[in-house]
Formats: sequence, C-alpha cells, structure tokens
Amino acid sequence: MGNGKDKSKDKGNGNGNGKAGKNGKEPDTLSKKDYEALLEPLQIELNGMARWLAHHGKRLVVLFEGRDTAGKGGAINAIADCLSPRQCHVVALSKPSDEEQGQWYFQRYVPHLPTAGQITLFDRSWYNRPGVETVMGFCKPQDTEHFFKQAPVFEQLLVDDGILLFKYWLTVDQAQQEERFAERREDPLKRWKLSPIDLVAREKYEDYGRARDRMLEATHTKQAPWTLVDFNDQKLGRLTLIRHLLDHLPDTQVPEQTFDFPPLPGKAAQESFTGPLKPIPAFKLPKSAD
Repeated sequence: MGNGKDKSKDKGNGNGNGKAGKNGKEPDTLSKKDYEALLEPLQIELNGMARWLAHHGKRLVVLFEGRDTAGKGGAINAIADCLSPRQCHVVALSKPSDEEQGQWYFQRYVPHLPTAGQITLFDRSWYNRPGVETVMGFCKPQDTEHFFKQAPVFEQLLVDDGILLFKYWLTVDQAQQEERFAERREDPLKRWKLSPIDLVAREKYEDYGRARDRMLEATHTKQAPWTLVDFNDQKLGRLTLIRHLLDHLPDTQVPEQTFDFPPLPGKAAQESFTGPLKPIPAFKLPKSAD
C-alpha cells in the first residue's frame, strides 16, 4: 500500500476496470456523450425496478461507502436523478448530535430505512464507525470492536425482514484522489465538499486502507456481502455499479402505466393575472446569446 494504490481485497463481485491516467488525471475512457448514451438505458431499467418495488411493496437499501472523492455522490445522483423523490430518498447524515451520541449507535439510521415500495440510498452509513471514526480517533477501540459484533446482526435483521440490502465500496488510488482534492480546491462550485478532516485524511491513506480491510473482513457476510467497484474512472464506475445492482435484483418487469392525451377542447390558454402580482422580469441574456 505504500505506492498509493487502493489494493482493496476483492470481497465483492463487481469491480470496474477504470485506471488512473497520466499524472493521476481522470482517464478519458468515455466522452460525456457516450457516457450519457450508455447511462440512459440503465436509467430506464432503474425506472422499471422502481415500478417493481412499488408494485410488490419491496424495500431497497443501498450503502455507498469509499474514500473521500471516490465518487459516492455522483453515483447516487446517477440513480436518484431519474427516480421520483417521493420514492427514492438520499440520506447523508452529518456528524452525530450530543443526543445521538448517547443513543445506540445504529439508532439514528433506523428512521431513514424505507417503507414498502421505497428506496433509501445512504451516502455513507453506519460504516462511519469502522472508517472515519476509527481512523480519526473519534471513537474508542472498544467501540469499533463492538460495531464489528453488532453490524452483521443488525444487517441480518434487515434482510430477514425483507429489505434488499446492497453494500458498495468505491475504490480510488491516491494519485486520483489528490487530483480530485485539487479540483475541489480550485472549483468554487465544489469547494463546499472540502473540510479540515479531508486535509488530515490525505496523510492517512494507508490507515484508511487498513481500516477498510478490517471492516471487509468482519462484515462481508453471505446475507449482506460487500461489492467493490473501481472508481478511478467515475463514469465507468457508475455504469458498472448500476449494472451490477440491476443484475442482482429479481426480475423487475412490471407493465408500465400508459396515458392517453386527447386533444384539448379549445385553444390552449395563456397565463393571465388579474391582481397586482405579475411575473418578475426575465433574466437578462448577454448580447452574444440573443
């Protein structure tokens, strides 16, 4: 691990094959156009999956874990953006409050579990305990050991109750991680993703790797296995992850409801306002865009 390669143990069965390019930059495996063309049919399948969940009252939970900058948010967006926000919920919890720190560790995650027909995508999850909390010293060693005993039991209860549980670890090499950290620093629209913890995490790449290996060893179970996906190429990683998820769900073929739109009975109406309120002036376009 001294060379900054993410040598994740192959605990899962969904590894992508993207590799970091020269100087650690994102490899140009797919153009944006080609990526979107490949993503669209997968998103259509995801809609079919969502109809199946609603039709049969099934519940789906997907955990997205991995190093900082691996691409968890992008992978989640590729799934959630094409689904109803009333059915598909993204959960990204902040650090525990004082009250939550006094609770059973798993307690704050339970209210976010889905009801019948719904999906929950966890952007980080209860696996914060053996990950960032352990590496950064936010919990005691005995807390980590206790987690390793309880997590498989907790997940067994979820699965026994009928929840479809998927756990993904997104891998990224250190050179690629550094490139993405630099991009976040320079891009004002991504700077919010940086935190003081990220600065410390840069120096703990190997520590995080050891913590990950220990976590996989303790929590990769038959009922709740881990799947590792190479996210050095984020576009390819998203396609790989979504394809794996769809391939490991039951047959999701449910007839899609269709709607007929008969012609309007008359001329299409326009917005009109009788009171003092009117729409605000339109955004002023630059002259070159006129």
